[in-house]
Amino acid sequence: MRRPGPALEDMVTTPPDPTGELIPRPERTPAALRAALAVLAPERLPEMDAGQRAAVAEAIEQSGISPLGIFLIEWAAVIEIERFPGTARELRRAEYLAQIAEDPEERRRYVRTAGDIIRAAHRAVSWCATSG
Repeated sequence: MRRPGPALEDMVTTPPDPTGELIPRPERTPAALRAALAVLAPERLPEMDAGQRAAVAEAIEQSGISPLGIFLIEWAAVIEIERFPGTARELRRAEYLAQIAEDPEERRRYVRTAGDIIRAAHRAVSWCATSG
C-alpha cells in the first residue's frame, strides 16, 4: 500500500532549486539577522559582530539611533542576497570579474552588475520596513 505524498525516491532524486530562497526573510532585528547569517554565511559573523559594535559606539557618540538602523539595513541586504544562491553566486562572480578585468569598460560593466544586485537587495529590505 502506497502512502500519500511524494514517493521517497522522488524526494531523494529531485535536486533542490538552486535559484529559490534557502530560508525565509528574517525579521530585521540583530538577533534574527545574526541567526540567518549563521546559516547562510557563518564566516561573516565576526564581520557582523564588529559592525554591530561600531554602530552601537557611533549611536552613543551621536546620541541617535540612525547608525543602528543603517547597520540593520546593510546586514538585511547582505542576507537578502545570500538567501538566493543564484544571486549570491552572480554577485561574487561580478565582483571577481571586476577585479581581474583589464579593460575599463568591462570592469565598469561588472561593477554595474554588482551594484544592481546590491541595490535590488536594499530595495527589497527597505520596502519590507515601510510596508510591514
